[in-house]
Amino acid sequence: MTDHTNLASIGIMIGHFEPFHLGQMRSILHASGQVKTLHIIITPHPAPNPNYPVTLQDKARWLQLACAELPFIEIHTSDEIMLPVHDRFDTAHIDVHKSNAKLKHLISGLGLSETEQAQLFVAENHPLAQASQYTELYLPIATTPRQAEFNSFDIAQNPVAHWDKIHPEARSNYTKTVAIVGGESSGKTTLVHKLANYYGASFALEMGRLYVGTDLGGSEVGLQYSDYAPITLDHAEAVRVAKYRAPAPVTFVDTDFVTTQAFCEEYEGRTHPFVSACIDEFRFDHTLFLANNTPWVDDGMRSLGSIDARERFEARLSDIFARHQIQPHRISSPNYDERYQKAITYINQHIYHY
Repeated sequence: MTDHTNLASIGIMIGHFEPFHLGQMRSILHASGQVKTLHIIITPHPAPNPNYPVTLQDKARWLQLACAELPFIEIHTSDEIMLPVHDRFDTAHIDVHKSNAKLKHLISGLGLSETEQAQLFVAENHPLAQASQYTELYLPIATTPRQAEFNSFDIAQNPVAHWDKIHPEARSNYTKTVAIVGGESSGKTTLVHKLANYYGASFALEMGRLYVGTDLGGSEVGLQYSDYAPITLDHAEAVRVAKYRAPAPVTFVDTDFVTTQAFCEEYEGRTHPFVSACIDEFRFDHTLFLANNTPWVDDGMRSLGSIDARERFEARLSDIFARHQIQPHRISSPNYDERYQKAITYINQHIYHY
């Protein structure tokens, strides 16, 4: 445990933390050991990766969770403070006058007294660490050890290639969801398990089937219109849990909200507005639509086994996807192994980019 009694009062660290990675965490831990209170100010990224949209609030959540048991670290956000970015030091330009104005504004915004002993922490290879050049800077500079194996620019450009470097609290915003959908007995669940094992990924199971077991006594006899909202909520929560601290850049989802809506329309004869809202609100990054042309197996909970029923349900799924402007990737081969191989090919191309 760090003894903070004889340390400088205040430390300040400014960064965009996008994505928040282990190198940054190590710098935070080093800086926090040098001061009584370390204030971390999170700023927007000057050139965010468009494939991974995150907000200041997302980033604040990551750091709050990572530092939750470290009460001497305080997290702030600002869309105003913009000191030189720590990614490309060789091209960074330091304007001391503008930097001082920003730092004074920052101190005021944090409610800190100008008389308090404060210092600005930067990496030891940051241009601001060249004390001989920046003696007029408003705050004295303190340095953290260079984390040579963590290049923030490279991690931001290609999170998949640097997955092990991303802090676990940030991974839910960087894993891509892949929903496996299709009619009854199309092999969705088996494929989800195979893909999750192949990629070492987490997954969310089909909630409708689990709900029948937990809330309806194992039979769909009691299933009614009012059940589709809790099924959808359970599914959304399962996806959230699967994404949290995701072990891989891909997270799999067994069926989706479109499928829940399709069953509601099939059995109840009407569209559920709450499920529709969830289709639009909780978008998956990719959807693999399995054709309903595999052998139908009666497992005691399936009822759409005839050729007409299977074709009707597949058409219903297609219609709902179109209604919500979702374009799934269709896998039509009736061979289970070919479906598995085609799914791997798609994921490798669209998520792993090879």
